[in-house]
Amino acid sequence: MDSLAELKLAMRQFAQERDWEQFHSPKNLSMALAGETAELLDCFRWLTEKASYELDAQQQQAVQEELADVLLFTIRLADKLDIDLLSAAQQKIIKNAERYPTDKVKGQSKKYNQY
Repeated sequence: MDSLAELKLAMRQFAQERDWEQFHSPKNLSMALAGETAELLDCFRWLTEKASYELDAQQQQAVQEELADVLLFTIRLADKLDIDLLSAAQQKIIKNAERYPTDKVKGQSKKYNQY
């Protein structure tokens, strides 16, 4: 698949074929997304900063699978709420650029309301 639109349709079809539409409310999907995000976090638990960059093949595979789950649940939730993720992401990049002007935040990790 080459696009978010294709993934969205594939996820929609996957759910329809299994009669899972009834379970895919925004509430349930957001909870599932949070669960998958927690599983992604667990892949890095107790690793040092350096070790988080140096994953072995098994760790890399686990991270890949959890990232895929996060992406798929995000796409599914956006589909149910009729949100165009690419447009939303573009708008958020613009908003973040306004919140975090380079001349004020470069090299810092402060939140936009702390500089």
